[in-house]
Amino acid sequence: MTRLLTVLIFLLIGLILASLAFGDIPLSWRELFETITGSPEANLQNVMIVFDLRLPRVLLALLVGAALATAGTIALAVMRNPLAEPGVLGINSGAAAAVMVVIVLLQDPPAALLPAAGFLGAVAMTAAVYLLSWRGGTSSLRIILIGIGLSSLAGAATTLLSTFGEIGDVQRAMIWLAGSVYDANILKVRLLFFWLIIPMALAWMSSRELDLIRFGDNSARSLGQRVDLVRGVMILLCTLISGAAVAAAGLVGFVGLVAPHIASRLVGPSHARIFPVAALTGASLVASADLVGRVIIAPAQLPAGIVTGLIGAPFFAYLLWGRRHARE
Repeated sequence: MTRLLTVLIFLLIGLILASLAFGDIPLSWRELFETITGSPEANLQNVMIVFDLRLPRVLLALLVGAALATAGTIALAVMRNPLAEPGVLGINSGAAAAVMVVIVLLQDPPAALLPAAGFLGAVAMTAAVYLLSWRGGTSSLRIILIGIGLSSLAGAATTLLSTFGEIGDVQRAMIWLAGSVYDANILKVRLLFFWLIIPMALAWMSSRELDLIRFGDNSARSLGQRVDLVRGVMILLCTLISGAAVAAAGLVGFVGLVAPHIASRLVGPSHARIFPVAALTGASLVASADLVGRVIIAPAQLPAGIVTGLIGAPFFAYLLWGRRHARE
């Protein structure tokens, strides 16, 4: 475990350095070293590129990736479904619908309103899914089915607004929905970091509860767990974590599905081990996606959400193929 974490940390450091060095204006490793260390020989333009543009971007990518991976780990355990991710709770569709409403129906909304709308939309949709699934208690199957239904409804509303909205407004919304960290700044990084500290810490402290609920409601109750309370708290934490990531970077898909599966394959089923490995894996995925999106067709850029989709779609197909003989 220690060796694996060490490897992942060194991989992450390499990605950070590569993200700082490569882009529209590539820096040599010597220039990067001089810039980071504050050498008198450092070029002022390089200082601005590294500290004002690229460093906030890579830090935001790391936070978003770790948050999505942590939320995905919670969703997989609570739903007891290998294909579950935070989007099953309606987080993505709720955020998309809310942002589309703000951009299309309001006249020149302030940029700061979009993340707030995305977060509130995610929270509202998750609350609706949970309340509608309550029948003297909850079950993972009801939550998944109602989540799929409400997500489809929100998706239809988003499509309707995009059909009749002004083309400029719709394009602006599509850029946000594609998922990107291009508008990162240190203030946004600090806000997301301080927001995530408590819910992510609580999630990691709840590893034993997730280990129990993963075995099923009856087994968990027989071991003394208050299943409905634990499920509700875990869904709340998942919403707070994933909703904040969506608000900061838009819809960066599949990270919450891919990272927890990779982590469980590497360290086994214990959530105390899965959480740190999944967080590092998710951070690496989003940082890599952002780096690839910046350099593959430079100076044009691909949003990180598109790149993660290109990675996640084959992985999703692999999961389905691996379960083709599983009993329904």
